[in-house]
Amino acid sequence: MILSEKKQTIAQQNGVLVLDKPSGPTSNHCLMAIKRLGQKKIGHAGTLDPMASGVLLVLLGQATKLSGFLLQGGMKVYEATVMLGQESATWDTEGEILASHEWSHVTPEMAADIISSWQGELEQIVPPYSAAKSQGVPLYRLAREGKDVPVKTKTVHIYHTEILSTELPVIRFRVKCSSGTYIRSLAHSLGMRLGCGAVLTALTREYSHPFSLSKSVSLDTLTSAPLDLPSYVRSIEEALPSWPVIHLEKMPAQHVRNGRPVACPPASLDAVEKNNGQVLLKDDTGLLALAKLAWDKEKPVLTVSRGLWS
Repeated sequence: MILSEKKQTIAQQNGVLVLDKPSGPTSNHCLMAIKRLGQKKIGHAGTLDPMASGVLLVLLGQATKLSGFLLQGGMKVYEATVMLGQESATWDTEGEILASHEWSHVTPEMAADIISSWQGELEQIVPPYSAAKSQGVPLYRLAREGKDVPVKTKTVHIYHTEILSTELPVIRFRVKCSSGTYIRSLAHSLGMRLGCGAVLTALTREYSHPFSLSKSVSLDTLTSAPLDLPSYVRSIEEALPSWPVIHLEKMPAQHVRNGRPVACPPASLDAVEKNNGQVLLKDDTGLLALAKLAWDKEKPVLTVSRGLWS
């Protein structure tokens, strides 16, 4: 498995590394540090802003093909700290402070009412300093160049909110939300509705489906003992726990490798349908493909979405 003891590099892994990203470096910086350990094929399932810490799902090898599937319904949990009375260009303390406002009229009850009102589907404004694009150009680039940044909105889902502490002007809360939710936007919205402005001062991602912070490994641990990397890699099956796994015999497995659909076993049909038609296929050599349920002349078949064979 080890390519070079001297360089402390490891053969390409196939799976998910649950990284506890530290506050400060960019997500890309963390990925590059892992890439230098011999992981040339690497990706992620949702980055974190430099200020943020916590769960960063690093995808290695064949697991890079999971990104879109993990982001589809990837619920996330964050712990956020917000300070009232300030406005910044980036909606957090990383950006230039544009204004300061009086916040003494705010009560803990006022803040709690607004935070609890976030439940359900929410239309939120995308931060002007973000990687979202307008006509192919990231908004942060337009903002840095002093150009007009178009107002973009997106629909997100908030499943649960919880106040952790209120020591005005500082409020800590936890939010369970859909993938793609901007916590900076929630902080900004809170400040606007309270009439005093607010900025995000700290953020920790505690959970990114299906992995929690308790299952993570720190970047320092990996870089100080790189040969231990394989012991921290989670399997593709662990990353897709709700997906049924269907074992194929030799001939249908060969059909899958050739990109051909195979019959869906009747005993598996109900489980596959309950998972929106998505399924993992494997044979005696290991995982073969991410597949999707389809119908051929009223017969259920499984078609390859992404191949996982080497």
